[in-house]
Amino acid sequence: MGEFASQRHAAQPSPQPSASNGVLGQGEPFLAADVGGTHARIGLVLGTPDGRHPVSVLHYHRYACADWSDLGTLLRDFVAQLAPAGHAALQGRIRRCVVASAGVVLDDTIVNENLPWPVSIGALRDQLGLTQLEVINDFEAVAWATQFLDADETLPVIETAQPAVRGPVLVMGPGTGLGSAVLLPRARHAQVLPTEAGQISLAPGNEREIEVLRVLARGRSHVSYEEALSGPGLLNLYHALCELRGCAVALMTPAEITGAALAGHDATALEALQMFCGLLGSFTGDLAMLYGASGGVFLAGGILPQIHGFLRASSFAARFLDKGVMRAFLQKVPVRLIEHGQLGVIGAAGWFLDERQGDPAMPPL
Repeated sequence: MGEFASQRHAAQPSPQPSASNGVLGQGEPFLAADVGGTHARIGLVLGTPDGRHPVSVLHYHRYACADWSDLGTLLRDFVAQLAPAGHAALQGRIRRCVVASAGVVLDDTIVNENLPWPVSIGALRDQLGLTQLEVINDFEAVAWATQFLDADETLPVIETAQPAVRGPVLVMGPGTGLGSAVLLPRARHAQVLPTEAGQISLAPGNEREIEVLRVLARGRSHVSYEEALSGPGLLNLYHALCELRGCAVALMTPAEITGAALAGHDATALEALQMFCGLLGSFTGDLAMLYGASGGVFLAGGILPQIHGFLRASSFAARFLDKGVMRAFLQKVPVRLIEHGQLGVIGAAGWFLDERQGDPAMPPL
């Protein structure tokens, strides 16, 4: 998730007029999709007048990307399920869609090495008969959604004596990739900056991590944080540690490594997960300093909710704070964990509606 920060892209042919007024009516439902390397989360959404919760999700489904030949077929299946779900009147009338995706938009294509298939924006629009299709970065969408989170929807990782102040909010997390974005609060419309922070060069923090970096860097000039802080990255750490320990590779997936570490069944898996948390703490602290994240840090991604207790007991907090003279600043920055769930869908839809309000050139919804 969020392997490379994408450019925002709009694919907007001339709107097809409706029978009544030439444009789609106000309050018309549209599709919002959050597409990562492993799962695609799709929602039928509707804007609401509630400024605190501006998006209502009418229907939602999560798909395993590997089970589908392309994104268009997946989305058409979702639309086909609207009638059984009680939305038969909308079939054939869905004309707008916003897609939050890990990757970078080049011309007409979403390029992402972790997606199981390429995505042609024009072909996708034509497959679904859309008048408008917009694409943003997946972590840009998650970051946008965090401004509407309630406190009971998050879990503490590092608590502070005082609540976060109004200021930049860092959102990051490991999944299939390593995503990151920064939300900048403003008087009317928040701004979100997608980043390519996951591609920053991995910086070890102790001798053991230096040894692991030497293994990962063998024959290469660049090792990114994503190659350690992601599902595949956890597997990389485990393989490197097996080599350094001189033991056989016994676990084949990130889930197996996490499960063995939490159960205490495998010393190498335990070391790999401990190193994962320590590196994550260091990197999160670096980004919090870089962006002046006085508004706090939200950790997301598919891995962390499964290891919340382990993460809190790990060296994450110590490494996050170990930044010399900046320790005093970081001690005031709360770090909380969010379940991904529908956040990407809600964020993509909310961003879409917000852009529409802020840009008079956007066609009405």
